[in-house]
Amino acid sequence: MNKWKHICASIARTLLGLTFIFSGFVKAVDPLGTVYKIEDYLKAFGGFFNNLMPLAGVAAFTLIIFEFVLGVCLLFNVRTKLTSWLALLMMALMTPLTLYIAIANPVSDCGCFGDAIVLSNWATFWKNIVLLALVIVLLCWKRYVPQTFVGKAEWGIAILAILLVAGFMAYNLTHLPVIDFRPYKVGNNIPELMQYPDDAQPDIYRTTYIYEKDGNKQEFTLSDYPQGDSTWTFVESKSVLVKKGYEPPIHDFEIVDIVNLEDITEDVLDADVAVLAVMYNLRKADKRQLEKLIRLAQIEQQNGHMFCILTGSSSGDIDEFLMSQIQPKCPTQTDYELFEQAVCTCDPVTLKTIVRANPGVIVLNSGTVVDKYNLANCDLEDLENLKEDNIIDEEYYVEEEYDDDTPLNQDFSDTDVYTDEQDFSEE
Repeated sequence: MNKWKHICASIARTLLGLTFIFSGFVKAVDPLGTVYKIEDYLKAFGGFFNNLMPLAGVAAFTLIIFEFVLGVCLLFNVRTKLTSWLALLMMALMTPLTLYIAIANPVSDCGCFGDAIVLSNWATFWKNIVLLALVIVLLCWKRYVPQTFVGKAEWGIAILAILLVAGFMAYNLTHLPVIDFRPYKVGNNIPELMQYPDDAQPDIYRTTYIYEKDGNKQEFTLSDYPQGDSTWTFVESKSVLVKKGYEPPIHDFEIVDIVNLEDITEDVLDADVAVLAVMYNLRKADKRQLEKLIRLAQIEQQNGHMFCILTGSSSGDIDEFLMSQIQPKCPTQTDYELFEQAVCTCDPVTLKTIVRANPGVIVLNSGTVVDKYNLANCDLEDLENLKEDNIIDEEYYVEEEYDDDTPLNQDFSDTDVYTDEQDFSEE
């Protein structure tokens, strides 16, 4: 009997450890995404929780480190008694919270596995029920799991786990996530991910109509509303989403030129080279990178590339940003006007999804993402040398040869090219 208890407790410990490690790792890959998710929660809850918005970053980093280190300690059987109670505490908090989220649906997904695995709110709740059951099994039979490490070795494993996950987060924050789980990752074609399949199911809504008669309001459907009965007065109609239809991976990518108030999305996606500088919030943008941003605008204008500065900020914030931050740093008035003309608006949530940096840079080739940068780590020399030809893979056009051993990249004169008028009768 004790053998089975040992096996069950060991299985529970291993599954919990792997789950917490995976959850902490995918969040550490994209720590800003976790910050954004916590901010979404606080906005959805409203009221007092809005005051906690400045603490979202601290909460996100603490949660990531806690989950990862807890998972490592569980997996390697470090301080099993303590870590079991900590796991119970976490699940005792998260399970009721996810039940409320599943019922109230304030956010579309919990973000428990970042963007790597997107679960529905109800799926998240049932996942937590399973984890809670595993924690209870481990707590009940933890005495049947002998300690693997003791003393300094335990502290060494815990400290090493903290340093590893903290360093990993720092790298992903100062650069970009080493693994991009979002639809705007390098290699993806944006227009293709915006398309609806021919057999795509649309959203299904239930529409009701409110009519009033003799001071009493009554709700009708399209099949039984009082058509032609003048004794009823129409008040309003309501539409409720019954079933969510197909939604393409990219469904809100729209760029508007603020100077001409024109939608230039197609122009951006059709351009041979489009360099987009992304600042979803101008007030929160890293002001230390503005001179580099101005230089980037100059480089792309000289290279003849399409260049846009995308922001989700209000028109008032845009004007203030241009006048107080950009104009004093521009070498000439012409540079300032070119910069001003490049500013466009886009949905801020979309911009935060495109690149996890403020400011960040994304390079497109006919709508395909070919590169992404955090501007703080962006090598402007690489962008300065960026040409349309460099974006196309030239490997097959340089080394390949014709059957007659003539290199494909050899220059030909006009006399080397046959025309219709030439006589091919001679052999």
